[in-house]
Amino acid sequence: MKVTVVGAGNVGATVANVLATKAFASEVVLIDIKEGLSEGKAMDIMQTAHMLNFDTKVTGVTNNYAATAGSQVIVITSGIPRKPGMSREDLIGVNSGIVGGVMKSCLEYSPDAIFIIVSNPMDAMTYLALKNSKLPKNRIIGQGGMLDSSRFRYFLAQALTEAGYPATPTDIDGMVVGGHSDKTMVPLVSIATYRGIPVTQLLSAEKIQQVVEDTKVGGATLTKLLGTSAWYAPGAAAAALVEAIALDAKKLIPCCVYLEGEYGEDDLCIGVPVILGKDGVEKIVEVQFSEDEKAKFAESVAAARETNSKLGDALK
Repeated sequence: MKVTVVGAGNVGATVANVLATKAFASEVVLIDIKEGLSEGKAMDIMQTAHMLNFDTKVTGVTNNYAATAGSQVIVITSGIPRKPGMSREDLIGVNSGIVGGVMKSCLEYSPDAIFIIVSNPMDAMTYLALKNSKLPKNRIIGQGGMLDSSRFRYFLAQALTEAGYPATPTDIDGMVVGGHSDKTMVPLVSIATYRGIPVTQLLSAEKIQQVVEDTKVGGATLTKLLGTSAWYAPGAAAAALVEAIALDAKKLIPCCVYLEGEYGEDDLCIGVPVILGKDGVEKIVEVQFSEDEKAKFAESVAAARETNSKLGDALK
């Protein structure tokens, strides 16, 4: 399988690196507009091949979309990252133009590709990519739920350990739905478990609420600490989606996808659990929310629609 990663910044380079080390793709093309950046990062990754025992070919190119021809999956990370104090929604003006142009260039050479959108604000960029490309909805996937769910599991594991139940994120089943936004994402506490035990049986309501709030601002917390957006977890999350598609894994993963009646919503891209396989989104899974989660999901939907309204002329 050939995979293209657009954008060789921290997130894009991490996606390429994880894809290489996972060794399921035959070729990964890393492309950027900055001269030499993709080439340098690709070379750096390839110089780990012997030590990490992989045969995936990683190639870097500068603004040469012909090199991406025939890609089965394309990951779009390009756009300006967040800085401290910025919300994801603050990026909509600049990044809508970037994502729109990238989609057009990619489709010229890979008309059958499945797209994974990482650029922020991710829900709006996924909606933009779908509407402007007019591709089938199964081929446009926003990466947000996978990342937010991983952060949810991390904070739950920390809280459980502090409460006397030693845990790592791999011990936790937890899912986040709704928009990929600091204010409106919805961690599903009602179905979160620690090795099959509902976390509500092990943690106080106050501690669980703290976990929820920490999850929601997980990205902003890292941006404040790092001075820019996080990259290891976002890159690994995007690579995990590529892997599920490449291996036809039929994995249940929360992703930002286009709804047509599911969850009572239409004409909207937002995070819900889906089955991912070789055709991209193979099924949208509707789970039961608690009453509180239903209300919060409705708020998230309203916020996503408000952000979409700001796309303006970027929507064709």
